[in-house]
Amino acid sequence: MNKTKHWLVPDWPAPANIHAATTLRTGGVSQGPYSSLNPAAHVNDDTEWVRHNRRIIRDMLSLPAEPVWLDQVHSNRVVKAVNPPFAKGGSGDLQQADASYTHQSGVVCAVMTADCLPVLICSWRGLLAGVMSNTVSTMQIPPNRPPCNKEARGDLLVWLGPAIGPDCFEVGSEVRDAFLEKSTEFSNAFKEQGKGKWLADIYQLARIELAALGIANVYGGTSCTFTEHERFYSYRRDTQTGRMATLIWRE
Repeated sequence: MNKTKHWLVPDWPAPANIHAATTLRTGGVSQGPYSSLNPAAHVNDDTEWVRHNRRIIRDMLSLPAEPVWLDQVHSNRVVKAVNPPFAKGGSGDLQQADASYTHQSGVVCAVMTADCLPVLICSWRGLLAGVMSNTVSTMQIPPNRPPCNKEARGDLLVWLGPAIGPDCFEVGSEVRDAFLEKSTEFSNAFKEQGKGKWLADIYQLARIELAALGIANVYGGTSCTFTEHERFYSYRRDTQTGRMATLIWRE
């Protein structure tokens, strides 16, 4: 993973015209629990600070357009990102979805997280609901062809952005049981802690799901948002906090 002062760049063999980054929590103007580069308008941060932070992100990453922000709801809904963004006004105008895709140059797909896994976006709820499989199935590679089949998926590259690490993500037995109902392969991603609690490896859960989809080129998955408090926001650690933005676009 390539690191700069205020953002991360995926360490993956993507084509030269593909750009991606995850913002860190540093380099912005927000104060208190949102300090400082919070782009999320839905977490009760000051609206002007959020707008300023979004301008900072756009400038420091030299984005070709305003990112297409989503109203993320831990679902498996996938939408096509287009310019201008879905929102015409405030955050209430955002389209509800947890993943987006585009074939157009100059369109910036974006998700916001603070422990959840940006793949584009994948919390454990999204993983369980099938947000990654829906995204892969919806994509057409190249455009105007049938939805991405398993043979074409072998050419896909995936980067797992910063999420809560495997030593910090404690869940109840009901979460593990729900995954095992979907596939027993997921059992390797859980470590028993006793009293009905398990440690879940969200990166491993994603890799298992991606392998089932025929995708082997998976990168990233080494950070922990919970323990790296100076770099990342974490909802589990702080509850009242900001979000990182993970963005991808093509020239």
